[in-house]
Amino acid sequence: MINFIICDDVKQYRDMVEHIIASYMMKNKLEYRTHIFNDYNSEFIKIVESKLSFKVYILDIETPTKSGIDIARIIRNKDVDSVLIFLTGHQELGHVVMKNDFLFLSYINKFDDCERRLTKSLDKALQMFKIRSVVRFKDNGVVYSIPQDDILYITRDSVERKCIIVTDYNTFKVGKSLMELEEMVNSNFMKTHRACLMNTKRILSFSKSQKEVVFDNGMTSDLISTRFDKELI
Repeated sequence: MINFIICDDVKQYRDMVEHIIASYMMKNKLEYRTHIFNDYNSEFIKIVESKLSFKVYILDIETPTKSGIDIARIIRNKDVDSVLIFLTGHQELGHVVMKNDFLFLSYINKFDDCERRLTKSLDKALQMFKIRSVVRFKDNGVVYSIPQDDILYITRDSVERKCIIVTDYNTFKVGKSLMELEEMVNSNFMKTHRACLMNTKRILSFSKSQKEVVFDNGMTSDLISTRFDKELI
């Protein structure tokens, strides 16, 4: 189970982070728990000292009684494996964090594209824990559990009215809509065509002139439309 430990003295930001995590983990189908604090109090320290697995700390720099920088130092003295993410409105304190050898994952400004950057950081955190996100669903009596990293792209077959999930080792035809599958996959996937989702993590190169991508296993796809190619670049 992944444990997200959130500390922020402003309820608005605690709620925001909790919502981002919930949306992200819903797509990843992994067990998790959030531990939410408004200050670095004794209960927070108990979490630091606990033997919980897979800890991801999302820390505010300043709370009423303590500094997130001091808390990061306490965490690292006890635990070098957990993930530290700083989420703050004090961008000017970034240099202070950089000076300390905290081995932190990211330093995110609450007011600068926060949701996208935090989602990307959560992706990296799961990769650091070597936890594989999966697409898991039941279709026509069959339970599918496909690691998202294995998926190259997902496209819609308008004739059979099914979606085709293309992986390194197999092709799955399922009775799910592209919209349903888009809600299941993580932020590595993007629409490159009205009938296609591609795993950008697996793309090796993209030729705009030929409207073709080459994946890291040598496979190719030309399901690229002009509407989406700028975003893909």
